[in-house]
Amino acid sequence: MWNLEGKKALITGGTKGIGKAVVEEFLELGAEVLFTARNNDGILALETELRKKSFKVSGLQADVSSGDAQDKVRDWIEENWGKLDILVNNAGINIRKKAVEYKEEELRKVLEINLIAPFQISRKLFPLLEQEQNSSIINIASSAAIQDVGTGTPYSMSKSGLLQQTRSLAVEWASHGIRVNAVSPWFTKTPLTQGYLSNEEKLHSIIEKTPLGRVANAQEISSIVSFLAMDKSSFVTGQNIVADGGMSIKAI
Repeated sequence: MWNLEGKKALITGGTKGIGKAVVEEFLELGAEVLFTARNNDGILALETELRKKSFKVSGLQADVSSGDAQDKVRDWIEENWGKLDILVNNAGINIRKKAVEYKEEELRKVLEINLIAPFQISRKLFPLLEQEQNSSIINIASSAAIQDVGTGTPYSMSKSGLLQQTRSLAVEWASHGIRVNAVSPWFTKTPLTQGYLSNEEKLHSIIEKTPLGRVANAQEISSIVSFLAMDKSSFVTGQNIVADGGMSIKAI
């Protein structure tokens, strides 16, 4: 049971950072994977790389905040698999600005991608997930969901909402055999955080706040996602696993 043999998994935002690490680990654990991203070149490059290793993997160009793209993903799964065991809602964005500097369209974009899209995708894939006896949804949230970490109010709002979405769906869908959990990373080395972490002053501040004295790498987050996707975690639902190197428990 410490594997994902025979599982069909969808990972949104799967070509970079945590999403890519999840795709690679799921494949190594025996799952068949469909991943999405907006950039077709990135999809083709990763798909080619992974298929050379004889993995069962497919990439699909899709902006997960679009209803049409969500339907496209659902249709692909119905036509090619006819079921779904695992959904990882990983796709997300941030626009680092002060609250008063946000344009309305920027606010709505952050909320649409980080909060509304996971809800809509989960709802549309519900019939496919319901077919399995122990299917799993894993939402990638953030430390910003539970405390202020300087990532901006709209981002924190979206991730906090995602945690409550996780809890509510976990209760509502438990009787359908669908588990719903979240993972909340602290700063992790990804293309999304590369620019921020390249600032030595900011990096020093992050490390100083973190008892383990470093930032995470994407594989450390993907291993938690993999556990939540396995049958070994079959009695875990509605939970948020915080992966922050001890940051949230450090008072001084």
